[in-house]
Amino acid sequence: MSTKTTWTIDPSHSEITFKVKHLMITNVKGEFRTFSGSVETIGNDFSNARAVVEIETSSIFTNNDDRDNHLRSADFFDAVNHPVIRFSATGLKPTSDEEFMLTGILSMHGVDKEISLKAEFGGINKDPWGREKAGFSISGSINRKDWGLNWNAALETGGVLVGEEVKIFAEVQFVKAS
Repeated sequence: MSTKTTWTIDPSHSEITFKVKHLMITNVKGEFRTFSGSVETIGNDFSNARAVVEIETSSIFTNNDDRDNHLRSADFFDAVNHPVIRFSATGLKPTSDEEFMLTGILSMHGVDKEISLKAEFGGINKDPWGREKAGFSISGSINRKDWGLNWNAALETGGVLVGEEVKIFAEVQFVKAS
């Protein structure tokens, strides 16, 4: 019988990014710079993994101070009252040898809602210091309005300033606990 294994996110080799339509013509990219998380597996088998990732909303970065401050405000994330976005994985189902459907509860802005994301398993390898690491590429999309992030502005030509669909991308490397 294999034992329970804990893996923690290696923040120096991980990133959580997003894209959202602006003016209905281009995408604006952003990232969250402060996050942590862990996964519990049986041995090195991720198929029944339990994972939790926490993201500090105030760590949002879009390369524009005014926009970042607006995103931290009550119009969007309300970082003072909702300082953490949490994803609690509830399932990881294989769709092929290296691809999975990752389901879980996304808790953001006081709302808990189940989402599904595509997760590509990059494999397990050892770094030069002998630490075992596992890698995943994660992608998907959500509608920001499902979490009460409703702010927008109408455009004179029709349409809106900020799109509702938010595309999520994450490259995550986990370190196996010794």
